[in-house]
Amino acid sequence: MGPLAGIKIVDMTSVLMGPFATQTLGDYGADVIKVEAIEGDITRQIGPMRHPGMGPLFLNANRSKRSISLNLKSDAGRDVLLRLAEKADVLIYNVRSQAMARLRLAYEDVAAINPRIVYAGLFGFGQDGPYAAKPAYDDLLQGSSGLSHLLACVGDGKPRYVPTALADRVVGLSAVGAILASLLHSGRTGRGQRLDVPMFETMAGFVLSDHLGGLTYEPPLDKGGYARQMSPDRRPYQTKDGFISVIVYNDKQWNSFFEATGRDDLRANPKFATFAARLTHVDELYAELGRIFLTRTTAQWLRLLVDADIPVMMVHDFESILEDEHLAHTNFFALKEHPSEGTIRSMRVAAQWTDTVAETERLAPRLSEHASEILREAGYSSAEIAALFETNAVGRPTDLVANER
Repeated sequence: MGPLAGIKIVDMTSVLMGPFATQTLGDYGADVIKVEAIEGDITRQIGPMRHPGMGPLFLNANRSKRSISLNLKSDAGRDVLLRLAEKADVLIYNVRSQAMARLRLAYEDVAAINPRIVYAGLFGFGQDGPYAAKPAYDDLLQGSSGLSHLLACVGDGKPRYVPTALADRVVGLSAVGAILASLLHSGRTGRGQRLDVPMFETMAGFVLSDHLGGLTYEPPLDKGGYARQMSPDRRPYQTKDGFISVIVYNDKQWNSFFEATGRDDLRANPKFATFAARLTHVDELYAELGRIFLTRTTAQWLRLLVDADIPVMMVHDFESILEDEHLAHTNFFALKEHPSEGTIRSMRVAAQWTDTVAETERLAPRLSEHASEILREAGYSSAEIAALFETNAVGRPTDLVANER
């Protein structure tokens, strides 16, 4: 029974941004009903899988939910959605608002049957600007927000994308906060409202909060950018036998580092004597660190830096992180038995509460797995449920067929 127990959410989102947000809300205890198209969320098809439609990307963004698939272009399917929304606290979607209007599911349509609902739209762009109707994907937002430019600055001069769906997940978490704030308002006033969470504006703020720099001022003091973060040698450092992640930041840490490594010459150098001086000469300083770290093995550096109280961590790959001693001690990774997929590795809810414990009890569902129970809860009779299946207004639960590949 997590802190959001009793909150009901109708989740019309697909792919990653919206599903990641609603998974988080579900992890916190909300009852999340994932409304999929008849063919299902496209992420069901991504990655290696034991059964069709149950890929790892879907499994890791859709736990803590129940699934029903609807043909929203049919009157019967739309009526099911509205009946679910009538008893819901939140409706969340990530198609363009014009598409919701065409389905006759605009805010005005939904608020007419449930005036206290939080009607949350996750879009590529703010709906009051010229980009309002543009499609948006994670790659596009990494480029347009300045993130790809940052990678060009510290790499070979060519813009690149961060190799993870960073924009989708950053905006998804921003949506969680905005939805919770809206629920607080609704609980206090009894009135719902429309909520728009745009990717472009969110990511622009995310990137520029570090890198607006001198462009913060008018007239500008520089061309923007936080020099330390953009230093080409700010990266995991190569050792004799691997790599290590280290940050030496404040005066105490630098003095400890110079002493532990016997580099009194660097400590005496006025370029590196103060915080301000180090920032001015950060490229030269970090390049020197790169040379220093090549002189010992990773294990030797770990011992030396821990003893000197200097922040240091292993540089994990996808397999070694599964053996991390801290994550093992906190039971972050747990092997669980999925009803259809067998043994899978699940990641713990990171936030922890003393009274309202949030535990992952419901793993990612098969397509329309919970259709019958959701419809019964909404007040449909057995005969009505059968008719909805028969007309394909509601998709039948997927029968599993083993993937022989």
